[in-house]
Amino acid sequence: MKRILGKLYVQVLIAVVLGAIVGVLFPETGTALKPIGDGFIKLIKMLLAPVIFLTVVSGIARMENMKELGRVGVRALLYFEVVSTLALAIGLIVVDVFKPGAGMNIDPKALDTSSIATYTTQAPHNSFMDFVLSIIPDTIVDAFAKGNVLQILLFSILLGVALANAGPRARIFIDVIDSLMRGMFNIVNMVMRLAPIGAFGAIAFTIGKYGFDSMFSLGKLMACVYLTCVVFVIFVLGPICRYSGFSLWKFLRYIKEELFTVLGTSSSESVLPQMITKMEQAGCSKPVAGMMIPAGLSFNPDGQAIYYTIAAIFIAQATNTPLTLTDQLIVLAVLMFTSKGSAGVSGSGFIILAATLASLGNIPVSGMVLLLGVDRFMSEARAITNTIGNGVGCLAIAKWVGALDTARLKRVLDGEEQVVEEAVVTKAPSFTLQPENAHPLGGVKAATRI
Repeated sequence: MKRILGKLYVQVLIAVVLGAIVGVLFPETGTALKPIGDGFIKLIKMLLAPVIFLTVVSGIARMENMKELGRVGVRALLYFEVVSTLALAIGLIVVDVFKPGAGMNIDPKALDTSSIATYTTQAPHNSFMDFVLSIIPDTIVDAFAKGNVLQILLFSILLGVALANAGPRARIFIDVIDSLMRGMFNIVNMVMRLAPIGAFGAIAFTIGKYGFDSMFSLGKLMACVYLTCVVFVIFVLGPICRYSGFSLWKFLRYIKEELFTVLGTSSSESVLPQMITKMEQAGCSKPVAGMMIPAGLSFNPDGQAIYYTIAAIFIAQATNTPLTLTDQLIVLAVLMFTSKGSAGVSGSGFIILAATLASLGNIPVSGMVLLLGVDRFMSEARAITNTIGNGVGCLAIAKWVGALDTARLKRVLDGEEQVVEEAVVTKAPSFTLQPENAHPLGGVKAATRI
């Protein structure tokens, strides 16, 4: 029993239950516990910038073939776009079949939009070109100060490439980065011990603030979101896992601690350092894990994509806004672009949705008021789906480009090889891709350590 209680995911699960009880029985106390959950998230966000920077720079600097970096990037963008579009399409199908907003007959002019003013005023500035330009930081310091994931990733890739091209002269600096990374992951391990406390505060606040009444009042909408997330994970990510040579269920068991942490904090960012660690320990090469996990936050938001389509069509149904099939396909096409880059935006879900509705013009933006009461309850499904999709995508892309040790992955997922936390912070050997092991998709079958 003591051994079971010592596991982090068990502690997080217990904290979630206790937080829910406090929120129900003592709502005012639960609401007052908000700073606890916020504090944990802030600790994690404090570590995101240095973890991404050190991991990506170290990984790329030790790559021996820079052409492979470009090949990984192109294939990753292709994978991200295809999979996130499938998530959008599945969400569209589910919301059309179950019609959660039908029969509500709400007049959009009668809605009080003051509560969403913060999001709608930001929406017009969040166009696709604004997003593209926002990837380039004004200064390097500004990128780190704001914690913008994509800006940090861009600078890290450029610095990693520069160090790799510098040859032996840069070896000392790369060793220093490895040492810093060791210390940073030790800090991550210390912060993660507070995950149960953070989960307790976050859940207590959510239940205490909004209660279960708001959850039940729009239960059909929530059911559609959760159902779509389950369908997506099983019928889209499942086949991707099988094709990549591993079991979805074993993978979920492998990252169960991260999933329970996400459940408690409703943030996929809260486990970003641990996901990079887990992917490396499972046999994914250091450069690929270091790039794909942070990039996936913005370019592969599967859970967010599901939410966007369902929420947009739900608002149209609830306000009796007629949409033809062409209109719905236009919604899908716009979301293919606007859904990218949401991870680094404050209040991202509402801002991206508001931007999409504002650009379409036919779905009333004021209808977003209907989502306020239950948005927080749907965030867990979005965050968990994002985390699963990000991890599966990382391994699938690594397999595609030949940067995955499939034998080690099998041993780790089968529980035959003990995962050691220290392994992630030791120097990772370089990976070279051998052309004779050609992969059917244009990569190679396995990465060879040298």
